[in-house]
Amino acid sequence: MTHIITSLCLRDSGCVEVCPVECITPGKPQEQWPLFYIDPDTCIDCGACVPECPYAAIFPEDEVPSAYTAKGGEFISSVGLSGHYEGTNHHGDAVVLETAKKLTKGETVDLSADVQANYDYYKKGPGYNAK
Repeated sequence: MTHIITSLCLRDSGCVEVCPVECITPGKPQEQWPLFYIDPDTCIDCGACVPECPYAAIFPEDEVPSAYTAKGGEFISSVGLSGHYEGTNHHGDAVVLETAKKLTKGETVDLSADVQANYDYYKKGPGYNAK
């Protein structure tokens, strides 16, 4: 089993630095792969990345919510969304996403598709070539 970074990810990068097996990579190209992804073949399921994520975007694979209820104000990022997000990452570097949507309080979103997207990145996408 692996951990999954869901579409709540806004590319902070703190998770990358704490991973003891260096299995987290930013999706590239960002327009097609807007999240960070965890290599399921390398992840040791230690969970070090979970508390480091300021967006609470990382879950054990079997706990990725199919009905996540927004607290309000958080963003999701996913291909097909056309909203704009600007912020800074763990190092103070600018993060700009054109595939974002701001969630309203009580809005429910299904994050379960992010599990397959993570596997696709490493089996079909450019992450396949990263090994």
